[in-house]
Amino acid sequence: MPENYDVSSGDDPNRKPAGDAPGPAERPGASGGSAADATRPSTPAPGAPAESAAERTAQISAEQLAAAGSASTGSASAQSGSAQSGSAQPGSAQPTSTSSTAESARSGSSADAVDPAERGTRPLSQQAAADGTQRLGQEPPEDDAERTQTIPKVPAESGGTYASPTDFLGAPGFLGSSETTSVHPAVSGQEPTVQAAGGSFAPPPTQQISYPEVDSERTQNIPKVPVDANSPSAAGFAGGIGGGFAEDPPEQSGPKDRRKLIRGGIVAGIAAGVLLLLYVGDLTFSSGTVPRGTTVADVHVGGLTPAAAERKLREELGPNLQQPVQLQAGDATATISPEQSGLTMDWPATIEQAGSQPLNPFTRIASLFTSREISPVSHGDEQQVVAALEQVKPRLERPASEGTIKFEGTTPVAVEPVTGRSVDVQVAADQVMADWAKGGAVQVPFTEQAVRTTSDGVHQALRNVAEPAVSGPIAIKGEGHDAALAPETVAAALRFESDGKGGLRSHLDLPTVIGGVEPQLLDTMKPAKDAEVALEGGRPVVRPSLEGRGVNWDKSFEKLLDVARKKQDRTLQAVYEQQPPAFSTDQANGLGIKEVISEFQTGGFETASGVNIRRTAEQVNGAVIKPGETFSLNGHTGPRGTAQGYVESGIIEDGRPAKAVGGGISQFATTLFNASYFAGVQDVEHKEHSYYISRYPAGREATVFQNPDGSSVIDVKFKNTLDSGIMITTEWTPSSITVKFWGTKQYDVGSETGPRTNEKPPHEKIVPPGEPCSPSKGNGGFTVTDTRTLTDVRNGNVKKEKPSKTVYNPQPIIHCGAPPAP
Repeated sequence: MPENYDVSSGDDPNRKPAGDAPGPAERPGASGGSAADATRPSTPAPGAPAESAAERTAQISAEQLAAAGSASTGSASAQSGSAQSGSAQPGSAQPTSTSSTAESARSGSSADAVDPAERGTRPLSQQAAADGTQRLGQEPPEDDAERTQTIPKVPAESGGTYASPTDFLGAPGFLGSSETTSVHPAVSGQEPTVQAAGGSFAPPPTQQISYPEVDSERTQNIPKVPVDANSPSAAGFAGGIGGGFAEDPPEQSGPKDRRKLIRGGIVAGIAAGVLLLLYVGDLTFSSGTVPRGTTVADVHVGGLTPAAAERKLREELGPNLQQPVQLQAGDATATISPEQSGLTMDWPATIEQAGSQPLNPFTRIASLFTSREISPVSHGDEQQVVAALEQVKPRLERPASEGTIKFEGTTPVAVEPVTGRSVDVQVAADQVMADWAKGGAVQVPFTEQAVRTTSDGVHQALRNVAEPAVSGPIAIKGEGHDAALAPETVAAALRFESDGKGGLRSHLDLPTVIGGVEPQLLDTMKPAKDAEVALEGGRPVVRPSLEGRGVNWDKSFEKLLDVARKKQDRTLQAVYEQQPPAFSTDQANGLGIKEVISEFQTGGFETASGVNIRRTAEQVNGAVIKPGETFSLNGHTGPRGTAQGYVESGIIEDGRPAKAVGGGISQFATTLFNASYFAGVQDVEHKEHSYYISRYPAGREATVFQNPDGSSVIDVKFKNTLDSGIMITTEWTPSSITVKFWGTKQYDVGSETGPRTNEKPPHEKIVPPGEPCSPSKGNGGFTVTDTRTLTDVRNGNVKKEKPSKTVYNPQPIIHCGAPPAP
């Protein structure tokens, strides 16, 4: 509001700078001066006492009314007085006006005059009654045009700056300031300036604010004054800007509003009562039942009594709980028996878990539209559950499988990588015990095992390696003859493995490739021949070795994989070279095989056993054991079946005579063991028979046994610890077998057999009729020791070994039962 300014501070925007002549628009004031004079700051005479803020406020209010010159402009004057009274600072030293006395005379007699200090602190509505002046809010103008007429026009040449209503908030003379601001006229060639005497809101000297150009613009800056001067808003506005604008109080409610409130209260009370009755009734009706909305494994039991709820659960869930429990881990499934796993339901505990009826009304209302699932309560024996899971664990787990490429004939097929799956049965047992009664398959927790290959890597190897490799044969050029590596051989030899980067690394199995090419190039090669040690004329001789010429397969196939990836120019050159023998003539002569160093003979075998002994002797005859090497009878002969020329013969099985292919070989094993014993070599492995056999030396005999596939179970092994090599020769007759060791004699060997101790008589055993049976007289059991002594023939040193102990079990006397009746 432009009218709310402090006259005493010199901030009147309608005042010209000091020294200017009165303009034609200036009218005489009530004290005989002009309106400009009324707004011009007065300087107190020297020595004159300073007026108080309240006196100055009262004085300015009267002068401003006089300057207005009209009773119809009282509103504007009242606003000026309001601003003055709201910004007066008690005790502040301000210049006083020379027209103060005249204003006091117009205000009334001295008896009725109000103390200026008191008047400055009263609301304007009360000051109006006290000093007779027209105040803001008493007779406000009816429209904007009338308000505009009360505002003195600011001359354009006055040099003053225009201030907006908010510019006076906290400015000198208003709330928050006790300083003054003066407007100085412009000097020749300079702009007018505004000087603030310590004030904080004076604009900077360079700040220019535009003046309102017409009355309508000024009018927009004037707040509209309420018509009722006694209203709270008018009284608040009368406090001036310095006092702040009072907020509009709430409208007073009349009788009509009170009736509406009463009716609303009655309706609300009735509704609350009805709801309370419904709540109490619902609570009473549902008391003692399972809370509404409760379900157990999708079976609704809410609203039922505990007994009825338990009965319903037994009827609907009970039959299914006797069925096998379904388990699922990924895409694998299995089942376990709840009975064998010790899983049982606890029906009362399940119902008890649902709790009682809630008292919260909102919870009860929500239960009408929602459901609450509770888990069945069951019990189980954890150890039984774990044992059951261990049985089905292989069906739930899956090993990780790397991606690769396989061949169906000569067609390569991509094998996708598959992650592995492992199950912790302890964790799975907890899950089973918690979920088995809920229905559906129990989701068994598992750990996924990552793979190193990817599907993209597998298919890239398929396109770039596998498919070109079998696209056609690969030519192998030999010396005078060529060979072809067929796609079938390439498919059988091509191998793939992870490269650690998601792809596949490929290579060719060299023995497989050689097997497909070598037969085609045999006539272009001359194999080397190893030296041999053989008996000629009853003494060992060395047959010399021969050097050969053959293909260096490593060099020939060094670039094979690169050629296999091509679809054109699929040719390789075979690389030939001289090939020395594996066992040369010099090496054979250096073995020192020149004389018999030990021999042993046994006899008394039956015809069938003799066949098997002869076949074993043929295989062992001529075997050479170099110094430091170990000889194995099972390893040397390999499988001993009908395909190798062995026949069925007698054996001892569970203390009873029986028959098996290869029977009787134990006699050759005993003969071989004794020959090694007296040669002075180191015993690595041998095992005596369970029952003593009279044709063998007690405590110094051996047996052998192997599985049908030729894998060894019981073997005879010894290590050549001599300085010379050993050649084994065998001599078979229908009644005896002799084994000789040839080399350079190093030891004289002696054997000392201890007395038999802990002798036990045989017991009798009757074989039921119809079972295979061979009668036997049996033998007693006993314990015996054997000690070997070694005398070095070169220096006479004697070495006595630790005695070995053998325990023979009694061999039962076998009686065959009478044959079954016809």
